[in-house]
Amino acid sequence: MIVNKCHRALNARTSLRQLLNGVTTTWNRCLTGSVSREPEGPVIMTEIPGPRSRSLIQELNAIQQASSVQFFADYEKSSGNYIMDVDGNALLDVYMQISSMPLGYNHPAMLEALADPVNQKIIANRPALGVFPGKDWPNRLRNILLNKEVAPSGLSHITTMMCGSCSNENAFKSIFIWYAEKQRQGKPFTKDEMESCMINQIPGSPRYSIMSFTGGFHGRTIACLSTTHSKYIHKIDVPAFDWPIASFPEYKYPLEENVRENQTEDKRCLAEVEELFEKYKKEKKVPVAGVIIEPIQSEGGDNHASPEFFQELQRITRKHGAALLIDEVQTGCGPTGKMWCHEHFNLDTPPDVVTFSKKMQLGGYYHWEDFKPKQSYRVFNTWMGDPSKLILLEAILKVIKKDNLLDRVVRVGDYMLKNLIDIQKDHSSVINAVRGRGTLIAFNCLSPEMRDTIMKKLAAKGIQVGGCGNQAVRLRPALTFAEHHADIFLDALRTVLNE
Repeated sequence: MIVNKCHRALNARTSLRQLLNGVTTTWNRCLTGSVSREPEGPVIMTEIPGPRSRSLIQELNAIQQASSVQFFADYEKSSGNYIMDVDGNALLDVYMQISSMPLGYNHPAMLEALADPVNQKIIANRPALGVFPGKDWPNRLRNILLNKEVAPSGLSHITTMMCGSCSNENAFKSIFIWYAEKQRQGKPFTKDEMESCMINQIPGSPRYSIMSFTGGFHGRTIACLSTTHSKYIHKIDVPAFDWPIASFPEYKYPLEENVRENQTEDKRCLAEVEELFEKYKKEKKVPVAGVIIEPIQSEGGDNHASPEFFQELQRITRKHGAALLIDEVQTGCGPTGKMWCHEHFNLDTPPDVVTFSKKMQLGGYYHWEDFKPKQSYRVFNTWMGDPSKLILLEAILKVIKKDNLLDRVVRVGDYMLKNLIDIQKDHSSVINAVRGRGTLIAFNCLSPEMRDTIMKKLAAKGIQVGGCGNQAVRLRPALTFAEHHADIFLDALRTVLNE
């Protein structure tokens, strides 16, 4: 075991050269054969970031803003649930590229798909899908993205995009077009509409809005920024629309001890939603065409709301003739134990629109047929998605099914939550509010400074986690994350908290 080898070498006070040689030999044995083989534990050779990473950060910062870079990875050597950096450190990755790696690093099924000569030609000849799709594109959409085991139940149409931001941005457009069509009642565009839209004036550019929630994050493009409220640094100096912002529930934990208070919080926030619908229609004359919400607010702090909250939100949205858009960019593709997090909420009908990206590899949104524009080029860009990412997604979905990974997520998530709650009891003065669905888990720290310290100390022990909100640590492991990985993380966390 690599970790034990390191400990034994250190305890025996062997030379650094002997230690490096021993670890390198063991590491190379791990990499021999299947690329999916991973080390048995973290390996820490330098501080994080190490000297080579620091040099590369300085080099990159000379040509672009690079202060967000934590370290430089060696993706050829990264494997499974472990990310290797350029200084020879191997970290257990419980963050996985901000929730984007469903099978971990260098999974054989994904590499095999990329080695297929047919797929290579799809990748090499990247099409402008809106005008020149490949002959198999409709079939691939049906069999992969619209497969009944993948698509949100009841949603039969899909629009593919590149990333999460452009998925939400174009979903807004589809909602506005749908809402305007209802107002127009099937009539053709008027000359006034066609001319006024060219100078950003009504009636061609109507004053519609999208309602969002405090703490939400939906992307960094212009309209998405108007619905993003997680950190000021994302928004400052950028013009924004005057669109309604409702309060997202702020729950007290543990949930089972604060049922009445949290139900009251749900009612308060839902009453605010009702008020904003009325205010923006009657007073501001900017009616709400749609509501966007994350099933779990991720960047904003891993904030949860109850199934009852989402059920009532859907009812209110429908009552006011608006669309409900559920942003599953970070929660989609299985991390909560279901393919889509909103499936936990037992909604009366599917949401009107569901956006996705990250673990799904490409972006896009599922929607009802009513949200498909009647005219071409209304929702359009050069790429309209990426066939190469669909190749990877197909391989991922086969592994999820073959290895029952959603069942594993439920099992391992329950195991992690139980142990984290026990750790919280022993260290309640440092961490609190442990919460999660599946392995999409978070806990709060006493302060932002304490959170940053804990994350730094975990990295020094070979554990890569993420932060969100003001003081939360969030976990976003791969779907292949197992109990023995959880034990490594939990042991490291206990050690850090004891320190």
